[in-house]
Amino acid sequence: MLSALLLVPLLGALAVALLPAAHSRSIAIGASAGTLGLGIAALTRYDTGAGGYQLSETVNWIEPLGVHYALGLDGLGLLMVLLTVVLVPVVIVAGWAEGEANPRSYYAWVLALEGLSLAVFLATDVFLFYVVFEATLIPAYFLIGGFGGAKRASAALKFLMFQLGGGLVLLASVIGLYVVSAQQGEASYLLTDLQGLDLATDTGRWLFVGFFIAFAIKAPLFPVHTWLADTTEQATPGTSVLLVCVLDKIGTFGMLRFCLGLFPEASQWATPVVVTLAVVSIIYGAFVAIGQDDLLRLIGLTSLSHFGFITLGIFVFSSQGGSGAILYMVNHGLGTALLFLVAGYLIQRRGTASIREMGGLEKTTPVLAGLFLVAGLATLGLPGLSPFVSEFLVLLSAFDYHWWVGALAVTGIVLAAIYVLWAYQRIMTGPRDDAAGTPDATTREWVAVAPLVAALVFFGFYPQPLLDASNPYVDDLMQIVGVTDDQPTVPLGGAGEAGN
Repeated sequence: MLSALLLVPLLGALAVALLPAAHSRSIAIGASAGTLGLGIAALTRYDTGAGGYQLSETVNWIEPLGVHYALGLDGLGLLMVLLTVVLVPVVIVAGWAEGEANPRSYYAWVLALEGLSLAVFLATDVFLFYVVFEATLIPAYFLIGGFGGAKRASAALKFLMFQLGGGLVLLASVIGLYVVSAQQGEASYLLTDLQGLDLATDTGRWLFVGFFIAFAIKAPLFPVHTWLADTTEQATPGTSVLLVCVLDKIGTFGMLRFCLGLFPEASQWATPVVVTLAVVSIIYGAFVAIGQDDLLRLIGLTSLSHFGFITLGIFVFSSQGGSGAILYMVNHGLGTALLFLVAGYLIQRRGTASIREMGGLEKTTPVLAGLFLVAGLATLGLPGLSPFVSEFLVLLSAFDYHWWVGALAVTGIVLAAIYVLWAYQRIMTGPRDDAAGTPDATTREWVAVAPLVAALVFFGFYPQPLLDASNPYVDDLMQIVGVTDDQPTVPLGGAGEAGN
């Protein structure tokens, strides 16, 4: 089933590339819908209470190097797979006009990116992970450079240079793992084998650094984030959804799966530095977002702040933090995807991404205004919408780690309220003569994003299905790291009063 999950979008991409352009959109919708169906089928066969890898497939690939074609689904991978298979058809239907200039190229690269991203989330062999990790850059580069703004070529090149740099550092650590595994027995890249390695302290720390740098660039995290805003400003809104809500999740996914899973001692050693970088990302991303005039650039910078929250939840080493980080990955994908797509609707109507050139749209486009408001409120963590649950869990764990970390992280929420509400005010309110007659959302447009709105509300009130998938994974990860949650303490006076 997992191989089929990868092959359907990849074969769909091949069909789009080979068949006439008139059929491109239909094939893309069919392939993405088929992949969604397989994702739902995998969900029905996954036992959330069992934990560990399920539906596994393992075949020898390059035997002398201990490389396997190995796929497996655990709670973390399940949520990332479901997020991916939901967002791709939404992007295709919502961004109806984004690939009109060259539909064969656009839809082929979208489906290729979906298939390779799914391979990343399912790979249980480190070498296979590295191959598909790097392969995702190919469709991403052509989606950025081939479709979007006037400076898209330079933005695509900057994106590629950052990602390739991180990939080369990662390759050094991947080779290092092979050397260590070969020295301690039979060489293997399987995660289950590598977790049993006896790593020297310095070796584990150097290998951790290589993995972490690559994932910090991918996520992104301050100070290796500068490609993000340029990319989201120049890429189409649909491409930005795939990059920020799917591809960038590989960074935080890798921190959980590889940094903590393979190098637990090194991860704890690096915690003070990583937590500091996460807090800086939270505050810096929010501050810089406030002053942006380009709507797509603003949304990209908000994600820098959100990835700071996710990284913080990962590296405070608690069950609450880990579960909050995983939920944040899912909920950020839903909320930010909605924000990007609605922003794309507005830009298509106004002919500009400049916030100062908009205004007064609330009366003429009430549906779009409502969708933008819901997406914005989700971004700032309004109670009742799913990102609130994630932020609450991360902040609780941050205060448990150290009060000043939690206090600084809270400022990110305050700043989020500023950049969201101020952007809404400038775009939607105020008189503007040329706003009259702007068409509201079409049936196709609001139907396309309706699943995102429904998911934000549903998981805001009932996040238990997400927790059922993530909690067993987090519990297993905490055992690997060797960390247990602190038990609550009750003062003796309080206990005596309670007994009375």
